Amino acid sequence: MAVIQDADAATLMRALSDNAFDVTKLASTGGFLREGNTTMMIGVQDDRLDALKALVRQTCRARTRLVTPGVPMGEQGEGLVTEPLEVPVGGAVMFVLGVDEFVKV
Repeated sequence: MAVIQDADAATLMRALSDNAFDVTKLASTGGFLREGNTTMMIGVQDDRLDALKALVRQTCRARTRLVTPGVPMGEQGEGLVTEPLEVPVGGAVMFVLGVDEFVKV
């Protein structure tokens, strides 16, 4: 499974298809910014796992973004952060899971 930023989804889907990887795309939301992500379930044999990881690394890039979080900085009463902060976004988070059985009907 790979969780990626929506901005990289179309490019990664095309690259996966071009390289004969089977993938199912799911919309998801999460992270610090609560923005849309794309979760991809990608079935791959063990001998192609390294190639898949390399393809995701080449396609999904990390970025930075300025945000004004408006969240408490510490103890109550200290106020809210009002200055924009530069935060990292993007890239990919991959989970490698074993599958006991795969059936395609």
